[in-house]
Amino acid sequence: MLGEHPVSPVLLATDLAEARHFYHDLLGLEIAAENDALITFRTGPSLLLVSLSSTGTADTQTQASWTVTDVWAEADALRARGVTIEDIDQPGLATDHGIADAGFAWAAWITDPAGNSLSILQLK
Repeated sequence: MLGEHPVSPVLLATDLAEARHFYHDLLGLEIAAENDALITFRTGPSLLLVSLSSTGTADTQTQASWTVTDVWAEADALRARGVTIEDIDQPGLATDHGIADAGFAWAAWITDPAGNSLSILQLK
């Protein structure tokens, strides 16, 4: 059954060179495969696929999420590499130095060049 197998998120990008720079150079993900239409990144035991799209994403909801043991350390390491940690201030969810208490987890968000929202979670 499908529940016994890994699943790989597919994100859309209008510029694969920008996506490659963001995910490989800034986030430090290993490139597992690459062609003119798709880049496959290795992240832990999972794969993250970024596909070339003429329109990109129109969704502002979180598209993918990493679960980490120390969200503050990860956020600091990403900032040191030039990645912007998003500040959020909306009813029921606000960040303090880029980290929010999401109830079940401490969370931070980053946005890739194509507008995909990505989260970093530390489960409580």
